[in-house]
Amino acid sequence: MTIQKPNSVGKPITRVDGRYKVTGQAKYAGDFPLKNLTYAALIQSTIASGTITSVDASEAEKHPGVLKVITHLNGAKLDSSKTSPFDWDLPLMQGPDISHDRQNIGVVIAESIEAATEGAALVKIKYATKTPVLDFWEESADARAIAPPDNKNNHMFADTSRGDFETAYKNAAIKIDVSYSTPKESHNPMEPHATTAVWNGGKLTVYDSTQGIFGCQQKLAKVFNIPATDVHVITKFVGGGFGCKGTPWSHVPIAALAAKEVGRPVRLVLDRNEMYGSVGWRPATKQNYKLGADSKGKLVALKLDGIIETCQYDQFVEYVGNPARFLYDCDNVITTHRLIRQDIGKPTFMRAPGAVTGTYSLGCIMDELAYAANVDPLELRLINYSEKEGESGKPYSSKHLKECYSRGAELFGWSKRNPKPKSMSKDGALIGMGMATATYPAHQFPGSAKVILKNDGTAIVESGSQDIGTGTYTIMTQIAADALGLPFEKVTFRLGDTNYPFASVSGGSTTAVSVGNAIESAAKTAMDQMITLAAEDSNSKLHGLDKAKISYANGKLFNTEDETQSESFVDVLKRSSKTEISAEGKNDPHQGADKFALHSFGAQFAEVKVDPDLRTIRVTRFVGVYDGGRILNAKTARSQFLGGVVMGIGMALQEQTILDGLTGRTLNADLAEYHVPVHADMPEISVEWLDHPDTNFSPIGARGIGEIGITGVAAAIANAVYHATGIRVRELPITMDKILT
Repeated sequence: MTIQKPNSVGKPITRVDGRYKVTGQAKYAGDFPLKNLTYAALIQSTIASGTITSVDASEAEKHPGVLKVITHLNGAKLDSSKTSPFDWDLPLMQGPDISHDRQNIGVVIAESIEAATEGAALVKIKYATKTPVLDFWEESADARAIAPPDNKNNHMFADTSRGDFETAYKNAAIKIDVSYSTPKESHNPMEPHATTAVWNGGKLTVYDSTQGIFGCQQKLAKVFNIPATDVHVITKFVGGGFGCKGTPWSHVPIAALAAKEVGRPVRLVLDRNEMYGSVGWRPATKQNYKLGADSKGKLVALKLDGIIETCQYDQFVEYVGNPARFLYDCDNVITTHRLIRQDIGKPTFMRAPGAVTGTYSLGCIMDELAYAANVDPLELRLINYSEKEGESGKPYSSKHLKECYSRGAELFGWSKRNPKPKSMSKDGALIGMGMATATYPAHQFPGSAKVILKNDGTAIVESGSQDIGTGTYTIMTQIAADALGLPFEKVTFRLGDTNYPFASVSGGSTTAVSVGNAIESAAKTAMDQMITLAAEDSNSKLHGLDKAKISYANGKLFNTEDETQSESFVDVLKRSSKTEISAEGKNDPHQGADKFALHSFGAQFAEVKVDPDLRTIRVTRFVGVYDGGRILNAKTARSQFLGGVVMGIGMALQEQTILDGLTGRTLNADLAEYHVPVHADMPEISVEWLDHPDTNFSPIGARGIGEIGITGVAAAIANAVYHATGIRVRELPITMDKILT
């Protein structure tokens, strides 16, 4: 007899939460039914800078159904300060000052959402307006740029330098001195931000659309000056996050304040328009490069000065220089970051922050170098291939980028490319082919999990993590099933509740590793207990065996030297009179960091078609091949890679948040005017991955893949547009007006 071991990890198992979503059973933050529920609507500022001089809420308070109007004039005093370096200072209606357009300055609570919305429209606000500071794109603004402090907690440094850049650049055979820019971009997850809050005495329960339930718990505890144990946060489903739901924004404590004031549960759901300004965005950047190389294209000097916009009341750094610090082999590198304060809402993380904006500019300037040196762009990457991380000198924990290049070029047909710009056409259209490198750092955060083995042969696994649509429910079930030696269908994974063991924010492509490692650790401890029970049970077929000779699979323990000696978990537990065995495990977030450089890699290839007269641009083919360690689920992984490419296409050709230069008002604060890709915009997309487990980084061998798919996409498309037209666009998005020359 051969006992078959379950092997769930890696298989394309359909999402366990899929049926709940398509049948409407999945409850999002705005769906939980509560008795005596009321509804809230925000009042947002209509100016970007100034002060509130008066508030007239009299008409709103008389409106049928309205229960209360809260502004800075009558609201409670709240603590808006940070709880950690990853938290934000928040405008919480504590005074009359306005620091950005669509700042939350009041809230109306009513018996219905219609009454609340109508009531909010009746509140009359008068302002003393100041001319907003919105000069980021003017050269004069650079003089105001400030150096951000080093974020040593996250190993992020504003400036880095190695070698002798000035001498190397001076003596370089090829010199390139150019600037690239990226616009402000807004998150548009399918589910808007939403919070439902209810107080029970001095204890608060919040249903929130968040990527980090424990961060939300800590923030609310700080704001209301209550113990964190008195705040219960529940998040069972999140309809997309992309970073904007990584930390609590002001509407979350405002909803909790509203519930406290009216003594009833309150539901606050932002509409699409309200999300442009008050819940973060990717900041605009200017990236000034100086690149030096020898005549064959080998880098000898590289300097990137990044300038990033931030708000007046806090700061956020988009680390555009990170890819330049390590991606290519170069001995003389300088990177800097400077911030320019603007009267805008607080910028925040947006899918692959820093990496996607940094790989855009770096990928494009490498293409410029390829043409200057008369070297194929793919060959140029190989000439400058890095075998170790330049900044630290550490070897990579695992790197198979050359294999990504080779496989991607084969799938795409790169060898058929005529390198000369404007040399390829089809059916009267200009055809361009471009490529770039994808990369994203491999991080992991603290995480913990609990495993409960029950005497009916099933298992429950719990962790206070989140599923933001990436497939966390499913992959954690797969990891637990294999670690416990159980069939997939015998395991239930629970998440999204601060009563479960602590887990960090679902961001930075960290959840799979941080929680997955903790589950494996908990499973090992639980199974050690199970083995001990059997070995010490005189009625067990495994009694007296050396525990090292007892293994488990398919719900059974067995003697590794004689598999006929076996017992089910059910029998072992029932004889012991235990209803269950439980154990907790934790993740070591520092594994591999001391010895290795931790990154994922990939190769991106794009084909574009440009109408020679109208100058419309369409991506017609896209190929991506990625090295992200062990792939935990082939189906959900494919979705993550595809989603990254789609979002990257939007970044390259469509997305930009436009502010009125005089008032600071967002002009395209809706999905009619803020353009994101739709199905009709999408080309044939082919994604593949290499399945090389990285056990130097994590016990489960995986690295996060949620963000690497978007990196390098914009550069590949920009390079393809140059190849098609001979026009180098260094400002995103690439719209038809920019290639009319």
